[in-house]
Amino acid sequence: MSNEPFFRRDGDRYQPTPMSRGPWSPTSLHGRVIAGLLAHLIEQRHGEPDLTPARFTIDMYRLPDLSAAEVTVTPVREGRRIKVIDAEYIVGGVSMARATCQLLRQTENPDGKVWTPPNWDAPKPADISPPENHRNGMGGMWATLPISGGFGTVGQKRLWMSEVRDCVEGEALTPFVRAALAADFASPFANSGDAGLSWINSDITLYLHRLPATAWIGFEVKNHGATKGVSIGECWLYDEQGPIGTSTVAALAQRRMGS
Repeated sequence: MSNEPFFRRDGDRYQPTPMSRGPWSPTSLHGRVIAGLLAHLIEQRHGEPDLTPARFTIDMYRLPDLSAAEVTVTPVREGRRIKVIDAEYIVGGVSMARATCQLLRQTENPDGKVWTPPNWDAPKPADISPPENHRNGMGGMWATLPISGGFGTVGQKRLWMSEVRDCVEGEALTPFVRAALAADFASPFANSGDAGLSWINSDITLYLHRLPATAWIGFEVKNHGATKGVSIGECWLYDEQGPIGTSTVAALAQRRMGS
């Protein structure tokens, strides 16, 4: 991609670019870029063509600034059918976030029928007239095509999202990394309402039964619940061929700086 990436590699460290800034402070990173980088390195070092990254969970317990980061990748279990890999985002010797990925060996589905929800009835991205600013989400972090609902509304929300930047300069943006980058969007999409967004997510859990086969990933809000300043949100995820998985987040009530 010709746009500025989220990170540039500098030896063993990863330097965030200004495009990696998040919404809460001009000096802190967006959660999506941390998730994308950890997913990228887990897949790069331990991925295999017939392993599906069925679960990717990232705990984000500090807000890193734009300083260069080290990433450690540690295998927890490397079995014949299952791999469990940890990755950690470290700045100045301090751990900022940690991810765990469970990779499962593909085989064949067993015989028999199991109930599954119907595919969503959303129009394809090619059939949606893009709004004028559809590539300017968070100052140009992603492209979106609205289907129904949106920020500032209360009700069902659905849209398509596509990446417009590489995660790491010069390194391929794979289907898994696309999904990991996008997964953080479950927090603002599921947790925003008529007063805007006042929740900051502390984690992301991405479940995938298959990788996205197309560049556009569909989001459909399925759940939001909140009590005493703690919320959960969930979106079902799709590509243009059908369902691919879910993204679920936990979040804390949060004011934007300066509000």
